[in-house]
Amino acid sequence: MLAGVPVDARRDPLAALAELPGVLPACLAAREEIDQMLWDRTVRANAADIATESRLQGARASAALEGAEVSLAAMRAGVAEEDSPVSRAVGAAIAVTAAIPRQVDTFGRAPLQVIAHLHVLATRGFAAEDERGRPRATDEVIDPLHIGSLPAVADISPRLDALAGVLTRATDAPAVLVAAIAHGEVLALRPFAWGSGLVARAMLRCVLAARGVDPDLLGCPELGLLAAGRTAYVKALRGYASGEPEGVADWIEFNARAIAVSNQTG
Repeated sequence: MLAGVPVDARRDPLAALAELPGVLPACLAAREEIDQMLWDRTVRANAADIATESRLQGARASAALEGAEVSLAAMRAGVAEEDSPVSRAVGAAIAVTAAIPRQVDTFGRAPLQVIAHLHVLATRGFAAEDERGRPRATDEVIDPLHIGSLPAVADISPRLDALAGVLTRATDAPAVLVAAIAHGEVLALRPFAWGSGLVARAMLRCVLAARGVDPDLLGCPELGLLAAGRTAYVKALRGYASGEPEGVADWIEFNARAIAVSNQTG
């Protein structure tokens, strides 16, 4: 069972969420912004460069949300190659974001495999070999966002399985909504001792690409999350984790707004 997914909507457990107040308009507005970006002639003519810039800025924003904030100039200068906690966190964010294009096809049929693979990349130098890509076995996590309310170890596998189930079945829910739920579930669950945030934010890109919304990964939803601020991010996530309809709706709208400004990669 996922947080906030209605029990009485088992045939299409995500579609009912689109009926929550404000959710569908927010998702449609985000989709319209992405479509406008993709139809822009300048964007199409420079797609490869924009995708590269999106990965760089997305990694920087995701690392910053983990508390490892560096400038774009430092990113371009190779800060990730230095030996410090911040540079290693930045390097982890770069590795995760860079790997997503090669994982999109697999994500559509085996999302948990991709989640594990991204965690392996994120934890190089951070975790023991037997912990990389595997759910945590204790209730001890590094929580840079100070989310609190950590789900029990016993809940991890059932909830990951439930997430895989909704990600691999047909749904009438907008892809933006699906991306928000995937992002929220991994972030709220924190299935890994370290790196869950990096993997959770990667879910936005994975879902939007796998479902054909942004197949070339030109957008940068992490920028929208960072622009909203860590305080607003955590507040929205806690609302999702509560399972209350209002909190879940607020989380989906929060993600939709972040995705809506994801074309600002220049």
